[in-house]
Amino acid sequence: MKNIIPRIAAVHDLSGIGRCSLTAAIPILSVMGMQVCPLPTAVLSTQTGGFEGYEFVDMTAHMKNIIEHWKTLGLKFDCIYSGFLGSEAQISIVSDFISDFRSEGQIIVVDPVFGDDGEIYDIFGEEIVERMKELIRLADVITPNITEAAFLLDKPCPERIDRSEIKDWLLKLSAKGPKTVIITSVPDSDNKNQTSVAAYDARLNRFWKVACDFIPTNYPGTGDIFTSVLTGCILQGDSLPIAIERAVQFVSMAIRTTFGYQAPPREGVLIEKILQNLQVPITSSNYEIL
Repeated sequence: MKNIIPRIAAVHDLSGIGRCSLTAAIPILSVMGMQVCPLPTAVLSTQTGGFEGYEFVDMTAHMKNIIEHWKTLGLKFDCIYSGFLGSEAQISIVSDFISDFRSEGQIIVVDPVFGDDGEIYDIFGEEIVERMKELIRLADVITPNITEAAFLLDKPCPERIDRSEIKDWLLKLSAKGPKTVIITSVPDSDNKNQTSVAAYDARLNRFWKVACDFIPTNYPGTGDIFTSVLTGCILQGDSLPIAIERAVQFVSMAIRTTFGYQAPPREGVLIEKILQNLQVPITSSNYEIL
């Protein structure tokens, strides 16, 4: 039976303070008309960046039981969307979950969260990269940042990257399994004040680029917000370049809005101020064919 409302299994951590992971994905996808079914990988009192002494509850031991209960209910998901996975064991659980619940017309979105700024996050070892390479083989859509893309391809993280090289990266990542590859935070080879999102759609054999202005601040959760908006747009039927454009515009507006209020960066961007914008059709775009 077809779901009345598109149903998304969201495999992310849950932080009480800090707009990231599930506390970003749930409101964003809900306002876009989706039902979000959380499969928490961990529960934290706060997100980890900028806070000390936070409470951390590892949900690995409970994830299988939640999935088994969902099996008994005969649930069907229009999308399985994974983000932060805290261990190799969780990657194995999610791989099995995807295999067990895969169905026709379903979209598998994997945001391979394990590094940034040229480095793997401290909580992980090098083995996380090899396991993530296995997980992305099961995905239809992946959204690594430039650091994660470099590690997935066993390449150094570049300070600048030209058009031909980023296209080569996109092709090589797609060859690992996903038909749609989107790399965020791509440094512009000519303009230090601009980054971009680069994408490849293997079904159309077409490359896309959406430019982003650099804003001198840093907020946790913007990657989660980007992929959540992108996922909602794809499920709504948007083309890939328009989905990327809407996600970039929303993240940029969230950052600019928050920066204007001088809100504490560690609490994330003020998505509550602009959520309603996700219900308005896009009115302009500047995507390029790469």
